[in-house]
Amino acid sequence: MKRRIPWHDITRELVSVAMGRLSAELVITNGRWVNVHSGEIIHHTDVAVWGGRIAYVGPDASHTIDSTTKVIDAADRYLVPGLCDAHMHVESGMVTVTEFVRAVIPHGTTSLFIDPHEIANVLGLPGVKLMHDEAQNMPINVYVQMPSCVPSAPGLETPGASIEPDDVTEAMTWPGIIGLGEMMNFPGVYMGNDKMHAEMAATMRAGKVIGGHYASLDLGLPFHGYVAGGPADDHEGTRTEDGIARVRQGMKAMLRLGSAWYDVATQVKAITEQGLDSRNFILCTDDSHSGTLVHDGHMNRVVRHAIAQGLKPITAIQMATLNAAQHFGVERDIGSITPGRLADIILTSDLIELPIELVIANGEIVAENGRLSAEIPPYNYPDFAKNTVKLGRQLTPSSFHVTIDSPEIRNPKSTITARVIGVVENQAPTRALEATLPVENGVVQMDGKNDVCQIALVERHRGTGGVTNGFVSGFGFNDRCAVATTVAHDSHHMIVVGTSKADMALAANRLGAIGGGVVVYRDGEQIALVELPIAGLMSAERAEVVATKAARMVETMAECGCTLNNAFMQLSLLALVVIPELRISDLGLVDVTQFQFVPLLK
Repeated sequence: MKRRIPWHDITRELVSVAMGRLSAELVITNGRWVNVHSGEIIHHTDVAVWGGRIAYVGPDASHTIDSTTKVIDAADRYLVPGLCDAHMHVESGMVTVTEFVRAVIPHGTTSLFIDPHEIANVLGLPGVKLMHDEAQNMPINVYVQMPSCVPSAPGLETPGASIEPDDVTEAMTWPGIIGLGEMMNFPGVYMGNDKMHAEMAATMRAGKVIGGHYASLDLGLPFHGYVAGGPADDHEGTRTEDGIARVRQGMKAMLRLGSAWYDVATQVKAITEQGLDSRNFILCTDDSHSGTLVHDGHMNRVVRHAIAQGLKPITAIQMATLNAAQHFGVERDIGSITPGRLADIILTSDLIELPIELVIANGEIVAENGRLSAEIPPYNYPDFAKNTVKLGRQLTPSSFHVTIDSPEIRNPKSTITARVIGVVENQAPTRALEATLPVENGVVQMDGKNDVCQIALVERHRGTGGVTNGFVSGFGFNDRCAVATTVAHDSHHMIVVGTSKADMALAANRLGAIGGGVVVYRDGEQIALVELPIAGLMSAERAEVVATKAARMVETMAECGCTLNNAFMQLSLLALVVIPELRISDLGLVDVTQFQFVPLLK
């Protein structure tokens, strides 16, 4: 694939093409120029490209054409800048950077801002370096944010590795690092935690952007303290007032539409109803399942959705192109179809439905009519990135018992009140619920009739054999079944949820044997499996293959009675101890509104 040439290295050549002294390598004729700088759509526009960068944009590029020039007739289609995903995690697609890029190019994405936070929790700085190096070899722009909070909540969880301020300082010297990944430990910021402030200071000294993550509804002093610490954007807003508050304080509000997060519709009202300046809002996905990428799209899906919420098409496109580029300080490379910028261009016949008919990246055609045409060689991960699931012992059904020693509770008709994690459909936050559960022979039972089943967090990094047990509501399982996954944000231990402890043990042991993934058991039989051998998070298989396996996994969860939209994405966040209200970690049950452990039983 062609090397990206810095603008400063080819200014003379670009000028010569613009002036007609040198022929262009590629010219697109007769297009409708979507100008994200001026907010206009300009008809009868030609674009001339040399060295992978745009040399001329205007009404007639015939002076740049000779017999060697490749000419594409846009046929009055729209010329749209390549789309940017301003905040996302490749690992959420369950595939490598290479396979993620293969999947999103046909959807018009030509720039990704990735935070490899997940692999950092398993493999630390060496894992981040693996994904950084892989990113440098892609035919589109893959910018890497150095993960910040590993662990995301010190003292509340135990990751497989940690990231320290010295690691951040080192990473800021790597060529592909664009800034610091989402600063999830927001209490650490406003409480003056030394580590968090040292990481932010290292990023500021490098002149790069600090990503934000303020997952609280409190817009009072904690929010103001967080902003004063330096995070420059935030994707955790879910309400109109969240987007307004962030923009008013000088942050960029990132509105996300992922596989399970639907936060655009509420916050976009800050623009459509409150009249705030759209240039301070950016679109992103955060987490996209491989099935979403293959069947529904990527940033083109987000732009379509934003338009459906009342945004003008050119405004939505600005929020997925120029706004992101300017925020990260790379607008002289990406984000618009203007001279000097990389020739990352989409041809589409409809700005509202946004069919992606041709994708050009770095001046080369990389996809046409939904099919990838770029050659992207596979990337081989080393052995140390595999076989990372260490259970320390074979688990049995009794490993998932919640026991009580009190003699009076042993009465067969006894009950006890338990804290229960309540899943909120299509949102990252959970609810802190309570349920009265029966007790039999000193073991607290589930309550299937009231949708209370078992959840367990199985330690998988150090082989301690530890299991933290609890209860969860919202999955709706009505069969004897269990689901286990080593994709368990953020520390990525193993989450097991089920109505059958025998199936829970089978599922956990199965993932221990294969090195990670997602598995569903019903009545003692495996009915779905997604193998994720790289850090227990990713597969090197094509996204289409992984999507098929993942779709079967979601189908089997539904067959067991689960009615949640994209239930796996909800499942994978139940250990995320930085988003309220109630979560589970390897150290216990966590009240995230107070950032402290609470007993399971009351």
